[in-house]
Amino acid sequence: MLLNCYHQEWIEAGCDEAGRGCLAGPVFAAAVILPKNFYLANLNDSKQLSHEERNEIRPIIEREALAWAVAAVDHEEIDKINILNASFLAMHRAIEQLMIIPQHLVIDGNRFKAYPDIPHCCIIKGDGKYLNIAAASILAKTHRDAYMAQLHDDYPQYNWKQNKGYPTIEHRKMVLEIGLSPFHRKTFNVSDPQFRLSFEDAG
Repeated sequence: MLLNCYHQEWIEAGCDEAGRGCLAGPVFAAAVILPKNFYLANLNDSKQLSHEERNEIRPIIEREALAWAVAAVDHEEIDKINILNASFLAMHRAIEQLMIIPQHLVIDGNRFKAYPDIPHCCIIKGDGKYLNIAAASILAKTHRDAYMAQLHDDYPQYNWKQNKGYPTIEHRKMVLEIGLSPFHRKTFNVSDPQFRLSFEDAG
């Protein structure tokens, strides 16, 4: 059972990103402040849920959260500052858009660039431990998936509607056959060993 938040006494925002391991498109991030009594039985790490389940939960989070925001860093910025810094920047952009200023941040993962004047802690696999991080993971994932589905209409050959830009075998094969689109990350090598990953996020 996921805990509501890390610090009960503070206004806390959970933060997570989606799309860090993709070949194409932006990295998205979300920041979510939930009510202290918020609970949703099927809210979990977005990777543990189906596409349909994530899309069912998204409007509940957006309706019930005290504040939420989603932001992105595009492929060109990613190529300039690298994907790690782009992930941090996307989270910073989401945090600064919150209508309520949080007193504390909980970040999914083991690294983060401190946001000015707000303390934070990094929690490995935090999206499977805290509801506010899980909520952020779902918003980041669903907003990014919707964006990639729109791009698919203009570039159907890469099947982004299905793989969302993740380096599936099919996606990598098409890049090698027809080349990069304007939305591909030019600094990502399609044949790089880092893409010998599991692709559960592509669903």
